[in-house]
Amino acid sequence: MLIRLGYVSISKTIEHMSQYHTITYTQFNKDNDYNKIDNVVYENFKTLENILIYNQKNNIHFYRLTSKFIPLATHKNLNFDYIKCYQNLFNKTSKLIENMRIDTHPDQFTVLNSTKKEVLENTFRILEYHYKILKALKIKNPIIILHVGSSVFGKENSIKRFIHNFNLLPDYLKKIIALENDDKIYNIKDVLSLCQKLDVPFVFDYHHYRCNNTGENYLDYIKDIFATWKNIKPKIHFSSPKNKTKKDFRSHSDYIDCDDFINFLEEIKKFDIDVDIMLEAKAKDEAIFRLMRQLKLKTNYNFIDETSFII
Repeated sequence: MLIRLGYVSISKTIEHMSQYHTITYTQFNKDNDYNKIDNVVYENFKTLENILIYNQKNNIHFYRLTSKFIPLATHKNLNFDYIKCYQNLFNKTSKLIENMRIDTHPDQFTVLNSTKKEVLENTFRILEYHYKILKALKIKNPIIILHVGSSVFGKENSIKRFIHNFNLLPDYLKKIIALENDDKIYNIKDVLSLCQKLDVPFVFDYHHYRCNNTGENYLDYIKDIFATWKNIKPKIHFSSPKNKTKKDFRSHSDYIDCDDFINFLEEIKKFDIDVDIMLEAKAKDEAIFRLMRQLKLKTNYNFIDETSFII
């Protein structure tokens, strides 16, 4: 069972070279100068180039791209072709990706089951943006990860709204959406049932499961969760609580609790399916390398490179 570890957005090791930049609509609106956006976009392409080269040289095969790569691309008052304008840069950057797995996870403003028309329209724009970015970067098996979202008017009605609005999406978007269980509302049973109905992959978040369950054992569902991925390697989210008190349990720690991680691996290894695990730790890539050093001390796993091993 091959395990590959990944990180989110910014490298802590080369932090000064891996910061993405942004611009607010207020800043842009002072003089409607598209050059301001243009300058930020060029900086962000350089940042992504730095990260991809760093990932390659350190055998990091799994990475989550920031949602804010092209600033203001989804703003309702702006309309510019953010793909065609930078096609040469997308083509150049895509050559650095090679076999690296890259996905995206839109922010909290992406609510596909919202009861508000404006939020829903914005959600459609955000999903279209993520699709276009992934396509322009020539990502293989692109995935956009979503939470189910709102629970207005109750969970059952909210799930029905999600299904209705999901079916309004064009097929090319439906094909690349995956759903994740959250830490407050939609648990592993809710999301698995929804994924099976919509025929979309389920990104299992172990920490969210620990925060939000009704006593079910996640191991009873893992086989079915993995089955939702069909011909794509499943991915899992793993993080450790900031501390184990009730107040801070939902918050992510800087690093990963190695013993908890080993216990998790030992529990899922019986399914013998290769898995990519995104570490949602605040220390980003440094959390990967620290965890790998600890795993080498505490286990007899077969370590392939800096971020991959066989159990």
